[in-house]
Amino acid sequence: MVLRPPWRGSLLRALGFLVLAFLAGCSSAPKGPPQSPPLVSTPLDVVREALHLLDTPYRFGEETPERGFDCSGLVHYVYGRHGIPLPRTAKEMARFLQPLEEDLKRPGDLVFFNTTGKPFSHVGIYLGEDRFVHASSAQGKVIVSDMLMPYWSDHYEGVRRPSLESPAKEETIGRWIP
Repeated sequence: MVLRPPWRGSLLRALGFLVLAFLAGCSSAPKGPPQSPPLVSTPLDVVREALHLLDTPYRFGEETPERGFDCSGLVHYVYGRHGIPLPRTAKEMARFLQPLEEDLKRPGDLVFFNTTGKPFSHVGIYLGEDRFVHASSAQGKVIVSDMLMPYWSDHYEGVRRPSLESPAKEETIGRWIP
């Protein structure tokens, strides 16, 4: 008969429990990649994003590439993808953002039109050289139009600029400014 120390069984059970706990921890559901801080977007990033959506169908009240866009849905979606929350309708966007002098207009700014007899009823993203991208109900898709065309120049109401500054960046800078 072989004598075993009385603590040996307890030690083996404890060791077995630790191995089991380690293996259970390894089999837990993945938590996904660590979140990186948001990138600071530029107006040209916004323009590129909008241009990638050319030919997406026009759908009133929609704001996704899968279902389509109306004019403000396109702007809301594109800016939202860059961390800039905007109101959902063209009229609300115009009220939310400050007017900008025409000579300061640059790519990425929002251009507004009166297309229904009501102020600020249509919005697009300015591309430069008097062109803008927008979801057109008349064409049934996202297109690029020339602001100098009589229809658009006759209905033009102004330009606004959403801020592309990162909130985290502003907060960090704000801590160091007296």
